[in-house]
Formats: sequence, C-alpha cells, structure tokens
Amino acid sequence: MSTVDGHPGLADLFGRPLLDTVWHRRTHRVSRGASVPAGSMSYRSPHAQQPLSELEEAVLIAITGCTGLTMPDRPFEDPRDGKPIMAKPNLTMAGRTAGSPDNAQGTHFFMINDTGTYYLRKLPPAPQEPFDAETLAARAAQSKVKVLDHRLDVPQDKRDFPAYLDSNRFLSNLAGTTVFFPVVDLSHQYINALMYLLTQPDGARPTLVDDRNFYRPAGVKKWVRNGFLNGDLKLPLGALGPMRTQIEADLLLQNLMLTAEGMGLGAWIHASMNPQIALGDPKFSRTYGKMLGFTFVTPRWRLADVWRWHVPLPKYATLRSHPVGLTSREGEALIAAACPPAHKSMSDAVDSVITSKFGSGGIYTDKDVFTRIYKEDYGQRYLAEASEYEERVIDCARDICEYVIRTHRRFPAHTDAIHVPGIWLQTHHVEREYYERFFVNGLTETHRRHAELWD
Repeated sequence: MSTVDGHPGLADLFGRPLLDTVWHRRTHRVSRGASVPAGSMSYRSPHAQQPLSELEEAVLIAITGCTGLTMPDRPFEDPRDGKPIMAKPNLTMAGRTAGSPDNAQGTHFFMINDTGTYYLRKLPPAPQEPFDAETLAARAAQSKVKVLDHRLDVPQDKRDFPAYLDSNRFLSNLAGTTVFFPVVDLSHQYINALMYLLTQPDGARPTLVDDRNFYRPAGVKKWVRNGFLNGDLKLPLGALGPMRTQIEADLLLQNLMLTAEGMGLGAWIHASMNPQIALGDPKFSRTYGKMLGFTFVTPRWRLADVWRWHVPLPKYATLRSHPVGLTSREGEALIAAACPPAHKSMSDAVDSVITSKFGSGGIYTDKDVFTRIYKEDYGQRYLAEASEYEERVIDCARDICEYVIRTHRRFPAHTDAIHVPGIWLQTHHVEREYYERFFVNGLTETHRRHAELWD
C-alpha cells in the first residue's frame, strides 16, 4: 500500500475487498449533469457535466492494459503415449487483466471523452507495478493516440436506429462521460488457432469443409488423400466462428466496470453506437461520414455470391464489406489484420504469424523473457523441450487460408477480420441526487465518498 498512500482515492481503491465490489455492483446510467424525462419521475440536473479527471481515466486505461508476463504451465507430452504435443500456442507472453484464447489479446480499445477520441496503444509491461498516480498518468499519456479531435458520435438528429438503440440514445455518450469501445482483431488468432487445431493426433485432425460452397473440402483434398486429415471427421468453416477470440473483450469490459464501481464512479455496459457506422463501413459512410476511418475490404461480386452469400447483384457487394485495419493521422498502422491488403497473400499472412512466434525477434526466441518467467534454468528447458508447429501443419493452414480468399475474396470469409462486439462501457460521475431521490439502494458509500477521495 505504500505506493498508493499519497492519493486517498487510490489507497481506498486498493484496499477495497473484491467481493464487496462485486456484490454491490449495479448499473448507474445517469451521469452528472444529465436529465431524465420519465413522466412523474422526471429529473433535471442542476449541475454542470463533470468529466473524469486525468487520474481517474488513467486507472481505467491501466485496466485495459498489460500486467506483466504469463506462465506457460502446460504439458509437453501426451500422457497416454508420451508423444510430443504442441506446447507453444501463445501469440504473446505479456499478461493482461483478462484472459484470451492462446493469449492472443486481439482486443483493442478506443476511449471517447470531451477532448476527442483516442486509440489506446498496447504498452509493454511496466518496469514496476504502476500503482502510483504519477506512473499511471504517464503510462496513460503514452498509450493514447488521438484519432479524432471530437467525441465519436453522430449528429443529435440522427441518434435513432440504426445509429443508437432505443433509450440508450438519451444517456449514452453524453458530454462529461468517458466511453471505452472495444474492437477485436480476430485474424491473427484465426490463423494461429487453425494451426493449433491441426496439431491434433493422427485420426483426430478434422477435414475443413466449406458450408458456403456445398460443403466441399476447403483446399485440403491432398491432405485427406495423404492421411494427414481424417476425411470422416468434417468441420465446417462456419462452425469456427470468431475462434472465441472475442471473449476477451467481454471480460475486459467487466473488469473495467468493477474497477469503476470500486472507485465510486457510475458504469454502464450497453449497446454501442452501431459498429458498422462507428468504424466507417461504406454502407453507411455516405450518411454518417468516415467516423473512425477504418479500412474496409469489399470483395468483388461474382455470380457464385448469389448462392454462397445471398448477394443478388454487384451493386449490393458492400453487404460483404469488412474492416481490416486502421491507420493513424500520421500514417502509423494502429491495427492491421493478417490478410490483404496488409499482406500480399494469405501465405504471407500465415508466414507473418509464424515469424512473430518463432522467427528472429519472435516471442519464442526471446530468451530473456523466459528467464524472467521461470526460475533457475527452466525457461531455457521450456524453449528447448516444448514443441512447435511442424511443417505439415503450417503448409496445410496455408492451403486452407489461400482457399478461403481465392473462393470468397476476403479473409476470414465466415466472420470479419476485425470483430466489433457491439457494446461499450460508459463511465462517469453519478448524479447523486437522482439516485438518492428515487432508489432505496441507489448509491453505495463509495459513490457518496467519491468526491472526498478523488477530487
């Protein structure tokens, strides 16, 4: 606690029991300065909006970020027969406040407040636990990349469907609030998980078939013929979905909400602005503008799209548009999906995933990282003994990925390269008088003491 004693709000937060916060967690939609038209329960705030302080936002930014290094605590061998099994599935070794499949950490966050809209850059582990106000603020400033000079939103007269849902439009993304908006790059983990799937034992490697192309083999005929894949064990591409990579975003939002609750702030996870509108999908950009300005890929229409994707004419080709990346105002690639146009081909994209793991400078060639994870010489033992992807796995994955983009003109075909969960978290100072007037347990003691501790 010595690192947070200098700030009463931080000291209170770090001393707060987790179960106490979980038990009292409730959604508080009404922010300081907001009004609620609700018949006989209508309320008009006498207060001005009160944005979060730099430190309050810095704590929440930290909750989206890195928390040190993970532990590869998995078996190296099949206990049934002693054969080596794939034991290096991770895409990164840095830990985060929430888990993700194969530690892929595909979730990227945007933060929206009165000063603009920011992309939150992922930072490496802090040299020390960032629990003091100065370190938290410094790392938050390092993380923030301004992408818009204003709050991401649509004009007030367009705050109806499809931009916003129902009553959300009256309390969501208001002046004075801070919003955390997740998007998930599925593409790298899609390739990585596909290879992981192909490391199963003989007889248990499935044959990938394309449920959008009459369940034909998805580029794997030769792998069935040579016995690498089990032709009787079929797995449709559509069943892969987003490879569970999107789950991390949900867990991170819950962590953010619990932290905001522990700070005595209002927090509200709810339906975001329409994701396609927010990212700048060409189907909506004429009406709403470029918004975040993501790069979208629109596959060129072909006759087969009629039965594969129910796209009847070329003029409807944008029905299959999907986001593949985001570039900063200075030209930096903030998000780049593992597919064209960031890569010349899907074979190159597969190779880039392999290189990031096992190539020069890859996570499994950085001996220093594993020296910091393991005691004694166990890190070097892990690197030497744990198996990697064999060449057949990589070559088969290349064939599947090349089939997908050749057949469907985008990758992935059955899900978006960049998935948007369609929810965001709003945090704000609560309108205390509103909750005191109408609700029996509208506020906790933490909400009542927030100004005393944090202002």
